Amino acid sequence: MREEEIYRQKVLLVGVDTGEEEDFERSMEELKNLAEACEMQVVGIITQRMETVNKALYIGTGKVKEVKEFAQDIEAEIVCFDNALSPSQMRNLGDELELPILDRTNLILDIFATRAQTREAKLQVETARLQYLLPRLVGMGESLGRQGGASGSMSNKGAGEKKLELDRRKIEHRISELRKELEEVARERSTQRKRRTASRIPQVALVGYTNAGKSTVMNQMVELYGDNPEKKVLQKDMLFATLETSIRMIDTGENKPFLLADTVGFIHKLPHGLVKAFRSTLEEVKYADLLVQVIDFSDDHYKQQMEVTAQTLKELEAFDIPMIYVYNKADLKGMDNLPRCREQQIYTCAVDGIGMEELAQMILEKVYADHVECEFLIPYDKGNVVSYLCSNATVLSQDYREEGVYMKVECHGQDAEKYKMFGV
Repeated sequence: MREEEIYRQKVLLVGVDTGEEEDFERSMEELKNLAEACEMQVVGIITQRMETVNKALYIGTGKVKEVKEFAQDIEAEIVCFDNALSPSQMRNLGDELELPILDRTNLILDIFATRAQTREAKLQVETARLQYLLPRLVGMGESLGRQGGASGSMSNKGAGEKKLELDRRKIEHRISELRKELEEVARERSTQRKRRTASRIPQVALVGYTNAGKSTVMNQMVELYGDNPEKKVLQKDMLFATLETSIRMIDTGENKPFLLADTVGFIHKLPHGLVKAFRSTLEEVKYADLLVQVIDFSDDHYKQQMEVTAQTLKELEAFDIPMIYVYNKADLKGMDNLPRCREQQIYTCAVDGIGMEELAQMILEKVYADHVECEFLIPYDKGNVVSYLCSNATVLSQDYREEGVYMKVECHGQDAEKYKMFGV
């Protein structure tokens, strides 16, 4: 089937500008992108300026009539709102507009459900979707109010419950099952993390707004320095292409390896339920020694995207971790002579591999800053020490002398202290 033959539902977007958002138009543009990522056709946009949203209908009562008439004129099949709607708002709007109602959270959940590939990601998305659905069961259909069993009788346990209560019980039971499965996955991830921590190999996490180029940076690093060039991650120009944390070993050949993690991208108004559901995945960020924030420098709103990233990192208790800022897609802003480096900032074009070697060196300087240069004279009967330093330090020079093996190395401060008895 050709792309033009694929049926796309027509959606009308509605937003309320209360003046609280720094860039309301940008938020609506992002909502449009989310709808298109859900394979919908945006046929119209309506906005309203209000000091506060209507508690019952989100938009004003007059605007509801306008939305209904406009939706009929453009033959919209769905109406989607730019913010998370309360259960009562969604129910009331559905009654008034007589059309299916979605909100921003719906769209993001749908995208996550489509992109989820691994067992963990699927469990996390299902958990978030059910938690979102649970308070919205009320009034989802007249059938939910039907009673079973004898009126007023409790003799047959459960027979007199409303269908709503049965549905709620099923959902709560499923959420409980999912949480148990996720706890098991989290324990496995924690065990793996402890092994990596014990190895003392520095851990670096790529963070940033969705579609900024994190996976592109990861794949360029894997191609240049990875132990297996085939271990690339999914790289696409789309929102939330990556939903699971992928970790790869990066070794530039200087005997200074580091683990690089590609993480879930952030977005404006990322539903709290998703952050909570993906916490075990996102915790890789919390335990990193260094964060590399990838920024889409070609986007005119990149500063606002950086603010969203900062806010999400605070929520994950990872804001105080040292950070390198990668201003990606700088070529699209007409910047030449790339890469450009200054302190902890670098301007790159990751898709062409420009700046990746320089970025790798910046990472090494940060994560190996606690390494010191030492000189050791190690007795020949301590061959295990020589072997350890060869594997875990950068050997600058080595010489076999009468008293033992002379080694000049750059090693971790803890190793320098551990083997100081062999110091020259």
